[in-house]
Amino acid sequence: MSYSFINETMENVRKKHPLVHNITNYVTVNDCANILLAANASPIMSDDIAEVAEITSICNALVINIGTLCERTIASMVEAGKKSFEIGNPIVLDPVGAGASKLRTETAKQLLASFNSSVIRGNISELKALFTGSSGTKGVDANALETITEDNLDEGIKMAKEMSKKFDAIIAITGAIDIVTDGEVAYVIRNGHEKMRQITGTGCMLTSLIGAFVAANQKQMLESVVSAVCLMGLSGEKAWESCVKDALGTGSMKSRLIDFIGTLTADDCIKGFKGERV
Repeated sequence: MSYSFINETMENVRKKHPLVHNITNYVTVNDCANILLAANASPIMSDDIAEVAEITSICNALVINIGTLCERTIASMVEAGKKSFEIGNPIVLDPVGAGASKLRTETAKQLLASFNSSVIRGNISELKALFTGSSGTKGVDANALETITEDNLDEGIKMAKEMSKKFDAIIAITGAIDIVTDGEVAYVIRNGHEKMRQITGTGCMLTSLIGAFVAANQKQMLESVVSAVCLMGLSGEKAWESCVKDALGTGSMKSRLIDFIGTLTADDCIKGFKGERV
C-alpha cells in the first residue's frame, strides 16, 4: 500500500507554516513550542481568558492540553474552543491524566460537551476514562495492564473506532503501538522507541505536532494525524540510535528528537513507516 500522503502532508506543513495556538501545560510548554518550530510551524502560547478568543481567531489550529489544570485555564480552554469551532479551525484535545482525578475527568468531559474536537489524542487509559467512565490511569501515564499489544490489537481497534463515532473526532491512541482512526478507517503504527517514555512530554509534543499537521491539511485530517504520529515515532527511533552511538542518554535524546523532526524527509518517513491501514 502506498503511503505517499506522508509526502504531501509534511510538505504542506513546511510550506504553509501554520500558526498553532497552544493552551498547554507548564511542564512541557517550551518543548511543544520547539517541536512546532522544528516542523516549520509557528507556535503561540496564550491562556488568559482576556485574549484567548482573539488569539485563536488569528491562528490556524487550536491545541488544548489539560496537563496542569487550574480553574483559570479551564475557562480559557472553553472560550478558545468555542471560538475555534465557530471559525472552523481544527481543535486537538489532549486529556492528560483523565481518570486520575475528578477534576481532570470532568474537565475533559466539559470540553467535549462545549465544542467538537477534530482530534483527541491520549493514551489508552485516558481515553477509556472518557469513553467508558472507568480507567486504570496511573498519574498521567497509561496503566501497563491496559497497554495495546499485538494480542489485544483487534479489540483496541474496535474500541478506537467506537470512540471516534461517539466523539465525532479522529482518535489517536498512542503508546507502544499506536492506533489512529476516523471511525471507519484505522491505521496501526509501530514507530517509536521505549526510551521515549523516559522523556517528559513526548505525548504533549506529539499533540502540538498533530495541531500543525491538521492545520495545514484540513482536507486530509486522518492522513495528517498518521503522518504526525509516524514522524514523531521515527524521530524518537533515530534520536535514540544516535545517542547510543555517542554514548549519551535521554537528555540528549530529547534534543535530538526535536532535531530529527526538522531534518527527516518525507521519503525517510515513508521508508521508515512501520504500520498498516486496517
